[in-house]
Amino acid sequence: MSDTRRLADLTDEQLLHRMGYAQELRRRLSGFTNFAISFTIISILAGTLTSYYIGFANGGPIIMSWGWPFVSIMCLFVALAMAELASAMPTAGGLYYWASKLGSPAWGWFTGWLNIVGFTIAVAAVGWGAAVFAVALGNLWFPGVVHTTNGTIFLFYAVILVVGGIINSFGISPVRIINNLSAWWHMIGVIILAVVLLAIPTHHQSFAFVFTKTINASGFGGHGFSSLLFWFVIGIGLLQAQYTIGGYDASAHMSEETTGASRKAARGVWTSVAISGVFGWILLLALTFAVPNVNGTLSAGAFDVQYIWQTALGTKWAEFLLFIVVAAQFFCDTAGITASSRIIWALSRDKAVPGHHLWHRLNRRRAPIYAIWLVVVFDIFWMLPTFADATIGYLVATSITVIALYGAYALPIFLRMRLGRRFEAGAWTLGKHYRWIDSIALAWIVIITILFIMPVTPTGIPFRTGFTWTVVNYAPLTLIAALALFGGWWLISARHWFRGPVRQASFEELETGDPDMIAATADAVPLPRDPELHEHDPRLG
Repeated sequence: MSDTRRLADLTDEQLLHRMGYAQELRRRLSGFTNFAISFTIISILAGTLTSYYIGFANGGPIIMSWGWPFVSIMCLFVALAMAELASAMPTAGGLYYWASKLGSPAWGWFTGWLNIVGFTIAVAAVGWGAAVFAVALGNLWFPGVVHTTNGTIFLFYAVILVVGGIINSFGISPVRIINNLSAWWHMIGVIILAVVLLAIPTHHQSFAFVFTKTINASGFGGHGFSSLLFWFVIGIGLLQAQYTIGGYDASAHMSEETTGASRKAARGVWTSVAISGVFGWILLLALTFAVPNVNGTLSAGAFDVQYIWQTALGTKWAEFLLFIVVAAQFFCDTAGITASSRIIWALSRDKAVPGHHLWHRLNRRRAPIYAIWLVVVFDIFWMLPTFADATIGYLVATSITVIALYGAYALPIFLRMRLGRRFEAGAWTLGKHYRWIDSIALAWIVIITILFIMPVTPTGIPFRTGFTWTVVNYAPLTLIAALALFGGWWLISARHWFRGPVRQASFEELETGDPDMIAATADAVPLPRDPELHEHDPRLG
């Protein structure tokens, strides 16, 4: 990877002005904070643990020992491809803007909506996982009050989302502090968990168990690597890692709030994946060595990690580790709300979302307040089906997250690859390596998309004996409905008026004019007075 000098010589504001936008959001994030928000959203203390049962039941320990590093490497290829784009076009619109500029408004439209669907439902999935662990902790602390029922989990889930929404409403300052804390919390937390899990239990599984043991509790037939069906089961198990390592486009969406964004946002994208891969593997190996009993772990279902910790370590150690994890998962969900709201805000700036005047509004702290609460309210309603079957509901949410997010990743990567040498690189570029890196990234996205629309249990296969709708993987149905909705909207209406990213003014006007006045004129919505930026500005009274 190398640096180029054409775009690299521009300041952050000049680069944003070149793309046609005024500096509306506060640019207060360092490179570390930009990395931290993606690292927090990936959250190795969230996805690796909340979806541990997916991997353990569908493949077993080999999913942790071999599946995790394999998926990490494949995701790193995707992240490298995305980093190059983030460097060239560091804007809050991210994927949507890239696809629009490299392709056409139609490419941008579908990319943007896939990104919204994937990220917003990711917030729901992470919040639900956090609620499961919070309920487990609450049940240990207050067994007579907190019960491990779906209703209790849903209540905790709603509270987690609402608190995250409140924090985001106060602007980028508390978000910056929380994400800096979160990055260290995750890394130190993994080390603490690994040391405790390796030092405290009186019994550990063997290396053979961790690195060669296979399990198929999916309901599908096939055992051992000689069975093709078992390879399919392993594919389902990879969802644990693939779901965890996602959302790292957050660094791109925060680029308008990051100093030196052309370099730092790009590095935030790929370094968050690389470091998560290493620390996540350490955590999973330590946890799998501590598995006390295979049948007990499988029977515990979504509470399998709590079972492992309580059985191997005792209640007090389990409470301590659960506290570390619940805090990390809360940080993750709060960061997810931040990134999701920026996507909606950016698309609303370009009038691509119904009610865009509302979702584009900022409060006095320069937070997209209505976009934030749109995410919170939508996600609360989204997880209502978990009352029917919490396990399937969570698994479907993770599947949709992976398919929609990585679908949104694939489109601009494909367009960049198609453009070839005509692509104008930013300060961070893949150089000539883009061809093979982009090719591997796209091939992997195709594979996981096919895998995660498949049934996850035999009784979820239509027309099969024992079929029941409660265990159907409705991820493909939901995605088809979503594509039909915004695809139909495009064909019937949007293609006649949507022209992609909207320039708020010319480069010269943006360089010399007042950003608030320009943005307000472009959107016909007055911006609130910013107490930090305009405390002594006589133009605003």
